[in-house]
Amino acid sequence: MSKKIFSKNGYEHISTLIDEAVKNESRTAVVTGAWEIDRAIRLPSSFTLILENCHLRQAAGCYDNIFVNEHHGTELGRTTEGTDRCISIIGRGEAILDGGEYNGLSERTHLKNGLPPIWKNNMILFTNVDGFKVSGISCYNQRWWALNFVYCSNGYIGNIDFSASDKAVDKDGNVYYGLRRGHYEDVAIKNADGIDLRQGCHDILIENITGFTEDDTVALTGLCGKLEATFGVEGACSDIQRVEIKNVRASAYCTNVRLLNQSGIKLHDITIDGVYDTTPELGKCDKGLYGVRVGDTYLYGTRHSTGDETYNISVKNVYSCGEYALALAGSINNLVTCGIECAEGTKMLLDER
Repeated sequence: MSKKIFSKNGYEHISTLIDEAVKNESRTAVVTGAWEIDRAIRLPSSFTLILENCHLRQAAGCYDNIFVNEHHGTELGRTTEGTDRCISIIGRGEAILDGGEYNGLSERTHLKNGLPPIWKNNMILFTNVDGFKVSGISCYNQRWWALNFVYCSNGYIGNIDFSASDKAVDKDGNVYYGLRRGHYEDVAIKNADGIDLRQGCHDILIENITGFTEDDTVALTGLCGKLEATFGVEGACSDIQRVEIKNVRASAYCTNVRLLNQSGIKLHDITIDGVYDTTPELGKCDKGLYGVRVGDTYLYGTRHSTGDETYNISVKNVYSCGEYALALAGSINNLVTCGIECAEGTKMLLDER
């Protein structure tokens, strides 16, 4: 099999296609071929980007995303007037986003010694987007969370396959593959989530998610960190609400689906229906921790959530091969669970409420 050759000027090529599509008013561009991306490509409102038999790889030594929305990271983008709208990234055939060679940027090193913030390692980072679609894409070797959404609404994320790195390095410097429970310090690329919804995300459907993630496959996390301080939208509601997660058939070294909110951020009206742990089939880690996890005993912010901040949570049809099928912590009002199944050796419930 011949080695794939990547063209170096992916940012310029795709940005030119986008500019041409805006000028001719088609507002649709099709990208084919293999390209290295060394700078984040900005997608304008009312635009569809089709990745057709396309492989986009983050360049070695690059500290930037593959795609962001047009007003991401601007002062206007932190206001309701600066909301970008109706942006789609659609994969056809083999459409791949690839982290390529890891750049060493991690949660421990970000913003130190001249390094940028860790969210520069997201493949897609949408902030303040109303109406979006990301579908039909495979994500390889994500350098941190693959797909990250902050203050985004009325969206669809579906038919996404993940293949995170399972590379590990032991204390003697020996490289091996296949992550081992109890050897987290060996994991080469840590916290490689699949999909993350953060503050202000609402009315979103996530479905048909497959593959392997080093950390959480789908995470809804309402926290008050540097990410939120950077991309918060003035006057917008910070709740994570009205999110439906369906048919997650994946392997996760940590958790298949995780819900977490602290420091007064509300998380409510969430439906999880259909979570199937494929760890034995993929063989990239020996055992995950949880099928579904709601809350945490560890404090990530100023305080844990209360029952009137975490409520109306439905968890149905979960099959887990991890340590626990379901883990609960903190105060939760109106939690409904049914159809929770365990593989041999998996415990049903860890209840730390």
